Amino acid sequence: MTRGTSPGEPDATVALLAGRGAVVTGASRGIGLAIARSLAQAGARVAMLARGADALAQRSAELGGAALPVPCDVADAAAVGRAMQVITLAFGGAPDILVNNAGIFHPRPLGDITPDDFAASIAVNLNAAFYLVHAALAPMRARGRGHIVTIGSVADRVAYAGNGSYSPGKFGARALHDVVREELRGTGVRATLVSPGPTNTDIWGDLAGTGRFPPREAMLDAGAVADAVLYAVTRADAVNVDELRLSAS
Repeated sequence: MTRGTSPGEPDATVALLAGRGAVVTGASRGIGLAIARSLAQAGARVAMLARGADALAQRSAELGGAALPVPCDVADAAAVGRAMQVITLAFGGAPDILVNNAGIFHPRPLGDITPDDFAASIAVNLNAAFYLVHAALAPMRARGRGHIVTIGSVADRVAYAGNGSYSPGKFGARALHDVVREELRGTGVRATLVSPGPTNTDIWGDLAGTGRFPPREAMLDAGAVADAVLYAVTRADAVNVDELRLSAS
């Protein structure tokens, strides 16, 4: 995203987040990786959280010195606490930006969803967001500055058949964002919900183009979601972007 630069002029986004520290969950692939890359290119130091240490190390190396790989199972509250301690020490303070992006998507009929399946989906799609918000909220409020971004979905307000474990988590994440936004009004800490439609990432597996879901080439690009996040976190301090809903044109 360029902010109206002319040919030959430097990209005005490069230093917009200089000196800021960001945390992005689910950052080793797809939307999370695109967001981490966008924030790093804008000058932020980015702590990238994901479960797979090897993949995370590889992706963070691609981003260079701005990236800090932090292997973490965000569905584990204790693991999130340890990760935030590592990040706070590395950043010399609490992060300025938190992007709750991690999610899992395994659509199937309700009768085929086991209690363990449901619990695992809620743990990543909803509980993890709470754990990260809970860890970041107090220091952000004390500093009087910060930004909490929730990556939602079209499924955070529209119920689809087969989304019996996914939509409840996304509906809950949207509700969590709404509460965070209300509680933080006037504190200097901002909150944004970015809810994309189907986005071209590996999460689809063999589901894309089956009739129920569009082919991947007709979906949003992950970079478009990253652009939306960058837009929200680079507004003037007095402006809060409450919600952005994205769809393919």
